[in-house]
Amino acid sequence: MQAALGGNDMYALKDLIAGYAQEGCVTWLGLRGERRGEMSVVDEALITEAGLEGDHGRAGKRAVTLIQAEHLQVIGAMLGQGAIDVALMRRNIVVSGLNLNALKARRVAVGAAVLEVTTICAPCSRMEETFGTGGYSAVRGHGGWCARVIVPGWVHVGSSVYPVD
Repeated sequence: MQAALGGNDMYALKDLIAGYAQEGCVTWLGLRGERRGEMSVVDEALITEAGLEGDHGRAGKRAVTLIQAEHLQVIGAMLGQGAIDVALMRRNIVVSGLNLNALKARRVAVGAAVLEVTTICAPCSRMEETFGTGGYSAVRGHGGWCARVIVPGWVHVGSSVYPVD
């Protein structure tokens, strides 16, 4: 155990960071045709350089938004309720089973597409509108991630999600 704690470099930090226990899975897909527009739930979508086709996203480091399914229960707990409705978070892709926080600055296969996880998708004041007082704070640290599109492709509910670098 001492070696694992850094006693003799048996486990290099870069190797620990590169590891993951299992592939994740896409459990939900959502599109917003316009800013502040209603979310449309879909079973599949084409990820283009500008984000999911039919979404109001834009090319660049915020083209696609992802959130971890496991955090929906955490946000709900912070609000004193059960898991929240994912559509209220206004993210494009919900991933289960893979820690998105561990993928910052990494390339990730999401279905047939490859994304680069770029930056935290920080909450905005809309979370107060949506969840009431404390909504902003409840989402902090659990609001998901933004990503740049490296390789366009199709994604479906049920698609695998895993690091490719």
